[in-house]
Amino acid sequence: MIRISKLGFSYGKDVVLKDITMNLEEGRIYGLLGENGVGKTTLLTILSGLKPAMSGTIEVDGTNPFERRPSTLSSLYYLPDEVLPKQCSALAFAQDMGQYWESFDTGKFVEIMKTFDSDINQRMDCMSLGQLKKAYISFALACNARYLFMDEPTNGLDIPSKAQFRKAVTKYTSENTTIVISTHQARDLEAIIDPIIILDRQSVLLNATVEQISEKLYFDYGNTVEPDALYSELIPGGCIQVLPNSSGIESKVNIEALFNAVLGNKETIREMFKK
Repeated sequence: MIRISKLGFSYGKDVVLKDITMNLEEGRIYGLLGENGVGKTTLLTILSGLKPAMSGTIEVDGTNPFERRPSTLSSLYYLPDEVLPKQCSALAFAQDMGQYWESFDTGKFVEIMKTFDSDINQRMDCMSLGQLKKAYISFALACNARYLFMDEPTNGLDIPSKAQFRKAVTKYTSENTTIVISTHQARDLEAIIDPIIILDRQSVLLNATVEQISEKLYFDYGNTVEPDALYSELIPGGCIQVLPNSSGIESKVNIEALFNAVLGNKETIREMFKK
């Protein structure tokens, strides 16, 4: 369990995170959404122990990750958006770095690379961005970490590779793994992320499961824009709109429409999802 209470962080006078409070439960794949500059990457680096909380508290299984205890660090893995090429093969990199995660599985790394149609013997400094990203994703999953934090993992991947990524995440993580994926590519991950966290500047606008969102909001795919729509957008053949779910009818959550509805109706959404 990850517990975050009144977390704050600043870069000089620029307050990025303020009073962030939430719990992250095991066995969930959280989608972390937000506009540029709201602190998504900063939050992930604090979770992984690379930065300290400047105020408030953060605990990973009861321990502050910035204490950088080996037992804590071996239980988590952070995959940044920008990954560096190494002057060795993907397999050599995995075998060398894998020793820092006690549950790392070389065979699993090889299998995931095959899922991505990637060559484990190719030098990483000769890989394209997409190939390099797939090697790092394969390594991240093969670490078998209890907590996995990914920052824009589908950046640089082509369409088939994005499908392979979704398959790999669902197939090669255990039921008690907690995953947090920061992304601007909501459509790439719509099928696997649940719950959904939407950060505002210095606050959490939404932290809810897809089921909870469907209970509170109705996603209509019709031809007539309703006057009480929180958000509406023209699409081929009609429009998609987000409405308060006054009838209790279940609908398919569209994450992009949800994101825009939340940003345009912050106080309404906060009140609607107040626990």
